Amino acid sequence: MEQFATAVDAALSLRPDQPVYCFRPHVLKEDALAFKKLFPGKTAYAVKANGEPIVLNTLAKAGIDCFDVASPAEFAAVRKAAPGAEMLYMHPIKAQSDIRLALETYGIRTLSLDHEDEVAKILRIVRALDIDPGTISLFVRIATKGHAAYELSKKFGAAPGHAVELLQRIHRIGFKCGLCFHVGSQVEEAETYERALASADWIRARAGVPLVELDIGGGFPAVYGHDPRRKVPDMPTLPDLMGQVGRDIKDWGFDDLPLVAEPGRVIVARCFSLIVRVLLKKGKRLYINDGIWASLSDSWTGKITLPARFIPDPARKTRSGKADRIVPFKVCGATCDSVDILSRPFWLPETIDTGDWIEIGHIGAYSLSLRTHFNGFYPDRMIEVATPFDEGKEPEGFASIETMAD
Repeated sequence: MEQFATAVDAALSLRPDQPVYCFRPHVLKEDALAFKKLFPGKTAYAVKANGEPIVLNTLAKAGIDCFDVASPAEFAAVRKAAPGAEMLYMHPIKAQSDIRLALETYGIRTLSLDHEDEVAKILRIVRALDIDPGTISLFVRIATKGHAAYELSKKFGAAPGHAVELLQRIHRIGFKCGLCFHVGSQVEEAETYERALASADWIRARAGVPLVELDIGGGFPAVYGHDPRRKVPDMPTLPDLMGQVGRDIKDWGFDDLPLVAEPGRVIVARCFSLIVRVLLKKGKRLYINDGIWASLSDSWTGKITLPARFIPDPARKTRSGKADRIVPFKVCGATCDSVDILSRPFWLPETIDTGDWIEIGHIGAYSLSLRTHFNGFYPDRMIEVATPFDEGKEPEGFASIETMAD
């Protein structure tokens, strides 16, 4: 992999016409170990956030030995990168063939569910393979609600009473019992976890079965930028959040139970940036070589603001406008699809023009996972960059786009 000191150096040296991902392995290692140090339990990296081999390999070398997986492709990717790592199959609804593959081929022994039919599917495979149910932990996922950028209980999660019944059912069969929840992605207040813990305590008290673990899911916020036209979001820092979560775990009596967390965004967001090129400036519109079908694939809601650095092409000798004036530009993607337009503007120097580059920072979570091959465009070039995005020269602008949930 080619190496550069900064993304600016890379852009000016390579003069790329295609998007380029800038990977910073030392930033990934730093953020992974920081989370692991703060959390008083098992850290299971959520592969869906970014399952690129270079990411999984770096995490394995950094000592991450547990991964949250959701599909056969993720099983295989983790096994290749970290042959001895533990995998937690925490997708609540699974194909029977995938359950069998997980249990028989990959030796996975931790799964989640939120419905009795899922118990029946797992039990059929367990009996067919003649596996002792007592070697398998089934986590009942409970529905929770809280303040987060992305609320994640619309699709999964058992209501409290239903969760009690599910725990009692799987205990009678002989499985080990666990509880899990996911409070949402990019949480906005620490109390969100406290409410989920209160619900878990209510369920535990009424189920009356022994629990082997509590999985508090993901949602831990990554550091992004902010729109200077708006109030700075009052997001908790990771140390503050983890300190409050630790106190809440103790207050609700879960501190004597093994704990699991499934961080994704908070670990991988900062380790990638993206260099895109302006294919055309048309008035207040910028046409770039990426878009909603590629790295900016979920750009409609604009809940996250990413920092953006202007990289002017030195070959352009004349420019119009003022270099210190930051203005909004409508951004259109590379495909010929007319909906390939970002819903929120990029705010950049007025002097930006055709042929210039933009480095979009902190784009490591979900951007690579959600790329498509639509129209034949598929950004896949990666380089290694030594300097973190937020060191050195300050970004001149920002890009309001959405990335997916943990």
